[in-house]
Order: sequence, then C-alpha cells, then structure tokens
Amino acid sequence: MVDEPDRPAEIPGPDATKERSMSTTPADAQVGYPSLALPAGTTAAPAGPKSAIVALVLSLFPGIGQIYNGQPAKALVFFFAWVGSIYLTAETHPFFAFLIAFTYFYNLVDAWRSALAINARHARGTGVVEEDTTESPAWGAALIGVGALLLLNNLGWLRLAALQRYWPLVLMAAGAAFLYGSMRRAKGEAGGDGGA
Repeated sequence: MVDEPDRPAEIPGPDATKERSMSTTPADAQVGYPSLALPAGTTAAPAGPKSAIVALVLSLFPGIGQIYNGQPAKALVFFFAWVGSIYLTAETHPFFAFLIAFTYFYNLVDAWRSALAINARHARGTGVVEEDTTESPAWGAALIGVGALLLLNNLGWLRLAALQRYWPLVLMAAGAAFLYGSMRRAKGEAGGDGGA
C-alpha cells in the first residue's frame, strides 16, 4: 500500500454554505457560517431577553428605549407626544408643561416594564414578537391623530391655541376609553366564568 500525502480537509463551496446556513439547527449554529436572509413566507426566530436597565437608559431620549425593545410604533408615539407637549406649552399655555414631565417619565416607565414583560415571556418559553400586534393599531392611530392635528394647525385650518379651553375633553375621552375597555374585559371575564 502506498501512503497518500495528507490532504487538507475539503472546504465547502458557496452553494454548500448557503444550503447549510438555511437549514441550520441550534446544534449546527456553532459551525460559524454566515447567516442568510430567511426565505419568503418564513418567520424569524423570537427575540431574546432585553435588559431593563439598557431600555431605561436609552429612554432618557424619549422613544429610543422602545426601539430597543422592538416597538417602533410606540417609540414614535412617545417621541411625538413629548415634542407635542413642548409645542403645546410654548404655543398655548404654560399649564401644559405638566404634559412634558408626564410623557417623559411615562416613556421611562414603559421602556422598563416592556423589557421586563419581554423577559417574562422569554422565560416562559413563549418567545417574543418584536412588535406587539395587540398594541400596534392603537399606537398607529395615535400617530395619525397627532400628525393630523399638527398638519391642520400648520395649514391654518385649526388653531391649537384656540382649543386650549377645551383640553379637558381629551381627559374625558381618555377616561371613557379606559372605562369602556374595563367594562368590556369584565364582561368577557364574566362570560368566560359562566361557561365553565
């Protein structure tokens, strides 16, 4: 028998790398191949846990902590609510200055609590969806509403300064929305308990 010289191990070509990276399992993930974009129609793996401290620190600038938590629509609402409250204070009445602090601190608390909720879902093994689909319509509607108000004000069709005496209507509408949601949940829980 003739000894063959040692040959280097085969290096997989680009096609083998693509095939392997698209069908990797957690055990194969340590191979070190670059990851590729997912094929159309597939979903990404759930996001890992988030640091509540990092979310809180990033939220020192309103909205950035929500982006870190994977909630971009909520981030835009917090940012524009903060900017809008500054605008209301400057344009209408200094009384609205409390909205600046409220929006700012609520942004911090929300980033912290969202990160903890993401971590709790991750610990239960249910995974984390980057954008919470149950909240997306409300946050999107809020962005549309704020944008419409500012556009109407900029076009001169609405003067926000003239509406300052009607600001309690906003509180009344928010209270009605909370009351309606609470009553709907209570009705749903009562209906669910009666069938058991």
